[in-house]
Amino acid sequence: MAGDSKTEKATPKKRRDERKKGHVAVSKDVVMIATLLGSFLMLKALFPLMYRTLRDYMIKYVSLAPMADTLSDHTTGVFWDTVIAVSKAAIPIILVSATLGIIGTGVQTGFLFTQSNMAPKFERLNPIKGIKNILSLKSLVELIKNLIKITILSVILYQIIKSDLRAVARTIDMNLMDSAVYVLDAIMDMVIKVSIVFMAIAGFDYFYQWWDYERQIKMSKQEMKEEYKQTEGNPEIKGRIRNLQRERARSRMMQSVPTADVIIRNPTHYAVALRYDIEKDNAPVLLAKGQDELALRIVAIGEENGIYVLENKPLARGIFASTKVGEQIPPEYYGMVAEILVYVYRMNNKIIE
Repeated sequence: MAGDSKTEKATPKKRRDERKKGHVAVSKDVVMIATLLGSFLMLKALFPLMYRTLRDYMIKYVSLAPMADTLSDHTTGVFWDTVIAVSKAAIPIILVSATLGIIGTGVQTGFLFTQSNMAPKFERLNPIKGIKNILSLKSLVELIKNLIKITILSVILYQIIKSDLRAVARTIDMNLMDSAVYVLDAIMDMVIKVSIVFMAIAGFDYFYQWWDYERQIKMSKQEMKEEYKQTEGNPEIKGRIRNLQRERARSRMMQSVPTADVIIRNPTHYAVALRYDIEKDNAPVLLAKGQDELALRIVAIGEENGIYVLENKPLARGIFASTKVGEQIPPEYYGMVAEILVYVYRMNNKIIE
């Protein structure tokens, strides 16, 4: 159906929900380049230390070879020396690689951590879905990227071997340290050349992953309607709630009419009920107001309870338009209302001259 086609950009709520699920745009190529360069740069920086550590380790235990009959006495020492040598040689590179991998992923995801991806998802075992994934656009792009990487790597390796073959052969006449440094420099040269090209591929992959992510989280019009109902509430239900709230507010307002001191009307379209308690109020307070039918109801309740009803068109319309129920009337109406209240109080013997 046309309504089910995903043509709309994802809403902020949809993006938040997808993020909670761990579904974000991430380029693995960006992480790979960061860890590759970082690891080889750390290898080059620590190579002298690694060389000395492994050299001292080999010299120590090669020298123990003539005493093979007593080697068992050194088992514990061999174990700990091996652990220390391997730690010095490998742990710094492993730590750098892991740290760069975390940073490379975190920068792209905003350092998102979620447990949703750790939960088992049995739908992944669906063979039909697996075949669809294999034949998808994403798989085709990954295949093209990998073929490009292999081709580029092969060309660079061929050029390096072709140009440096004689130089590599001459390392036989060098001492071990010099030959190792030369080989490491050649490897670093290859890694830098490969990384430069792979950075371009990683840049393309990042924008592709972003485009694919935006495509996947698109929403249909029906989904947007359902989301609106969930977040804002069903419009029909909200309308009923608003009507109930208005009815209750109106009922409370009408219950306060009998406590009014005066009702001012115009003569059938508007009506306002005012109260002034000298001990509580700084100014007259609007207890109720209404228009048309509601105005007639206010007047009828007032007359039933002996409230004085006065016709004053400008005053009734002015207070109705400018004042909310429960608020004091504006100062510009103080004079006219005061005259009315004095008259009413005299009628009711509330003011004795």
